[in-house]
Amino acid sequence: MADNIKFEMLADSIKNINTKAGNAAKSAVNQLMTLRNWAIGYYIVEYEQGGSDRAEYGTHLLKTLEEQIAEKGMNSTLFKWCRQFYILYPQIGATVSNQFNLPDFGKSATVSHEFITKPEILVNTLSFSHIREIMVIDDAFERFFYETECIKCNWSVRELRRQIKTNLYVRAGMSKKPELLIQPSEDNCNITGITIKDPFTFEFLGLDAKEAVSESDLEQALMDHLQEFMLELGEGFCFEARQKRIVIDDKYYFIDLVFYNRLLHCNVIIELKNDEFKHEDLGQLNAYVGYYKKNEMAEGDIPPVGILLCTDKGSEMVEYALSGMDNKLFVSTYMLHLPDKKKLQEFMLKEMDMIWEMS
Repeated sequence: MADNIKFEMLADSIKNINTKAGNAAKSAVNQLMTLRNWAIGYYIVEYEQGGSDRAEYGTHLLKTLEEQIAEKGMNSTLFKWCRQFYILYPQIGATVSNQFNLPDFGKSATVSHEFITKPEILVNTLSFSHIREIMVIDDAFERFFYETECIKCNWSVRELRRQIKTNLYVRAGMSKKPELLIQPSEDNCNITGITIKDPFTFEFLGLDAKEAVSESDLEQALMDHLQEFMLELGEGFCFEARQKRIVIDDKYYFIDLVFYNRLLHCNVIIELKNDEFKHEDLGQLNAYVGYYKKNEMAEGDIPPVGILLCTDKGSEMVEYALSGMDNKLFVSTYMLHLPDKKKLQEFMLKEMDMIWEMS
């Protein structure tokens, strides 16, 4: 058989084994760095809680530590993440102890919630960059949700960040078939332009979803909580106007909300509705976006974006209503409170079984 090997086959074989070895080495390094970071967090927390001279350094501990160690990559930002990692993921302790032949860290912390990712699965499949994206989430079960789906779907860090920004956790909680929302990554989606959440969550408004809320009440509540609203919209949004008056055919029209996105260099027109999607609402939004494109675009801007916010929508009607429109329009729903966790927890138990079988 060796006599039949051609040069191209030889080159391909060597390239393949080199790639496999490189990937294995990279994976091993990632695992070691993750375990190292947990151990760093352990030492920092232990010192903060019981160090004999800790009062001397106080709030400047991490910066002073960076100056004392003076090694590339060892900085106060990393130390901050390591400390958070140790606090949020106590289940990794025993794995760290075994890897570095250190005292039993597993006895130093206890898990305070039911849904946890097995330490060996977490460390072997997620890089610390993935974990860092997840650690910004306050709710333990929501963190577990993203850990599980990231492992199952093989998301890149960028794709994980996109799924968090677009509220996959909330959308899955609302869906009757959450498994249809969650698909394995295909080269992790090339994201261009603007990413719009669906749904938006407005629980910070304090409005009762069971009571009738008028569009003017919703608009006023969003203005009263403008900072939270802009954070919910995403990065780069700057507020421009409320009830922006424009003139078309000698008649006055009023746009609910106008923002400018400094990252995209475009205006974002938002129309609020207190009921389900109707196709005529999209026609109104399209007219406003068309007006802004013709009369308000500054040099260097890209065409404006329109977002219609409603309480519910049918996917087919939205598809038909959007067909043939040249302007960039989005239809998103909003929620005044987060969905019940119970249904999502039942779904996640099935996902856990699947992950453990894969491992």
